[in-house]
Amino acid sequence: MENVYQSQARVFKALCDETRLRVLEMLRGGEKCACKLLENLDCGQSGLSYHMKVLLESGIVTSRQEGKWTYYRICPKGAPAAISLIQELTTVTSDSIQCNCCEN
Repeated sequence: MENVYQSQARVFKALCDETRLRVLEMLRGGEKCACKLLENLDCGQSGLSYHMKVLLESGIVTSRQEGKWTYYRICPKGAPAAISLIQELTTVTSDSIQCNCCEN
């Protein structure tokens, strides 16, 4: 069974690669076929397949099949969830323990 940290790590893994960031930038303009993504990337079909797998597993991107073609788009629920995760993890809570160990 997957724990919450593994799920969160998938989101950050999706965002920490230059190629995947370029894919997300292209998908901001709307749904794209894998062949269109390949035209603008410095990787082969197997490389794109790996990057899309990571993006799909993160929930940030979704896909659909039409015949032999795969179309990708930013997931309407995935992007806000990723933003919410980043905000949650970087927000200091009022019940945070203050560490005074380095004051001496």
